[in-house]
This record gives sequence, C-alpha cells and structure tokens, in this order.
Amino acid sequence: MRTTMTGLGLVLCTVSATAVSAGGLDRTGQSVGLLFESGNYAEFSIGRANPDLTGNDVRNLNPFGTPTGDVGHGFNQVGAGIKYDINDKMSVALIYDQPWGSDISYPEFNGNPTTPGSLLLGGTEAISNSDAFTGLLRYKFNDNWSAHGGLRYQQIDGNIALSGLAYGPTGGPGFNGYSIDLAQDGAFGFVVGGAYEIPDIAMRVAVTYSSEIEHEFNSTERFGFSPLTIAGEKKVKTPQSLNLDFQTGIAANTLLIGNIRWAEHSVVNLDTTSVGPLPSVNLIDIDDSWTFNLGVARRFNENWAGTISFGHETERSDNLVSPLAPTNGFNSVALGVQYTQGPMRISGGVRYALLGDAFAETGTPDVARAEFKNNDVVSFGVRVGFSF
Repeated sequence: MRTTMTGLGLVLCTVSATAVSAGGLDRTGQSVGLLFESGNYAEFSIGRANPDLTGNDVRNLNPFGTPTGDVGHGFNQVGAGIKYDINDKMSVALIYDQPWGSDISYPEFNGNPTTPGSLLLGGTEAISNSDAFTGLLRYKFNDNWSAHGGLRYQQIDGNIALSGLAYGPTGGPGFNGYSIDLAQDGAFGFVVGGAYEIPDIAMRVAVTYSSEIEHEFNSTERFGFSPLTIAGEKKVKTPQSLNLDFQTGIAANTLLIGNIRWAEHSVVNLDTTSVGPLPSVNLIDIDDSWTFNLGVARRFNENWAGTISFGHETERSDNLVSPLAPTNGFNSVALGVQYTQGPMRISGGVRYALLGDAFAETGTPDVARAEFKNNDVVSFGVRVGFSF
C-alpha cells in the first residue's frame, strides 16, 4: 500500500469555516503537512470564505426585533510553501499562511425597523488580518520516528469599534462610540512536534504544538462621549494550539484521514484604558475551541483522486457569545478533488459549514442583545503544487 498519497488529506485549501465559528480567529489550522510531502515540493493556494451570518435584536430590548443584516464579511486567503530534502534524514520547509483574522461588521441602524441594521449593536465591528512565516526542520530517526520544529514569525493589525444602544446612550457615559486601532506588529513564536509512521500501510500520526505569541501594538483609542484620544501600547497574545493529524490506509489506494485541533482562544485579551466613569474591560471574549475532522481520500487512477470529510467544532457551555464572534460551534462537510500530471498537482475543494446558534451579549452580568440562528458559511479554494 506504499503510495504517493501524502497530499490527499490536504486537498482542501487552507480556507476554513472556523473563521466565523466559536473559535472565531482561527483561519488556517496552522498545518505543517507540507513537511511530509515526498521529495522536494512547492505549492501555492488561494481561496475564499463566504459566510451568511444574520440575526435579529432581541425583542425585549428592541420591540421591533430589528434585523442585524449580514455581519460576517467574505474574505480571501492565500498560502504558499516550499519543502526541500537536505539528505535522507533531514528536510526543511518554509510556510506562509494567514492564520488569524476577523471580518465582523454590524450595519448601522437607519431608523427603519424593517431595514437591516441593529439598533442595539449597529456600527460594532472587529477587523483584523495576519501574515505568518514558519520555518521548520524535520529529522527522521528511522523509517518510523521523526521530530520537527522551528520558528514562526507573524504580523497582525486590526481595529475594534463598539456602537449601538447595547453599549449605552449615544454621547453618554458608556462604550457606545468607543474604538481602538492597533498598528501592525510582528513577533516570534515556536513550533515543535513529532510523528510516527508505518510506510507500508501509509500510516502516520503527527502531533504539532504551536506556542502563543505576544504582540505589543501601538494603539489609538477614542471614546464616544469625549473628544479625548489616547495613544499607547497594548499587549495581546494569539493562542497556543495543538494539532493531532493522522492517516492510515484502509484499502488499496484509500486513506482514512483525520485531524483534532485545540486552540486556546481564551488568552486573547485586549483591555481598554480606564477613563472617567469607564472601567477597563476586555474587548475580546472567545472560548477555547476543539475542532475535529474525519474523512476518506481515494485515488481513482494515476491522475485523479478525491476526498470527503466531515468536521465538528464543540459548542461552549452556554450560547451567550461575544458580538465579535456571534456563533457557537459548527458542523461541516467538505469535498475535494485532485489532478496529478507529472510533477504538477492541482487540487480544489469546497466546504459547507452549518454554524451553531447563539446570542450576542454585552454587559456584566451578560445580557443577550441579538439572536443569531440558521447561519452557514461556504468556503472554496485551489492549490497548485510542483515536485522538483
């Protein structure tokens, strides 16, 4: 069963439905699968995610139940990587991805209760982008055991705005009209892991740990009740994570493939500056996430292969969530196809995810402000790879 099926489990490009799930910052899963490609190899991928994320103001606070409009914006993802064998024991890889991000924006309320625009949260948004470069070294002790590790450098920028009556009266003593801009910052973290393989049955189990990374952003804060602008620095961490990837042959030219990922989103804290009547509060409240994927990859002939996989992200213990990530877990199905011709490999895939229902909340104690249900996201992508 020894076969060149290494890339089949990665037919889908790095765009992930988790981008608007409960683990609302996670976009790529930070895969290191490139390290396990046979021989020297390079690839480029591009994809897009299109969420449908709509809700309604809760009626006990807004009698009209004003629709929020679509608060989840579509986004593009690009990725690239190259892997090179130094010798039969050692190989190196350089991976570029966009691991974290947010594109949440609530349309402004325009006075018409039948037109999308939340009275309670209209104008609230969280926009952030990231770029990461990961350099990795893999050492094979023998045909079964190997270890890998390296450094990751990532850059992030973003802004958050709070708006709507959920944050207090317009121009009053509250967070209605608050905003913060975070200038781009770069910082380093590390990656370490190991793998066990049985090549004769195409089996591999790989564990990879990625450290949290702390950024120090130059920040600018504005307050709706005052012309005051505060320039300063904010320390923000991105999550540590652990990936367990596995595959095994279950029949000729057929692989069972899977992935379990844990990401500690709860460490992502961004505190406001205490000013006048306003205390310092954490703007980002996202639970840790567990994501599971299981599927089958099948090679039909020397040119064509395909995959089908199913995903699940666990729900948090209650359905009160941050307005900046207004979903609660997901279930997904993904289909992929791969065409190989000589040294070139072209893969494409589509993924549909049904997002868990949730209530966007603010305040202490938590108060539900908008209800989100029956939402989904469709993502698709293409990857082109070359062996050399």
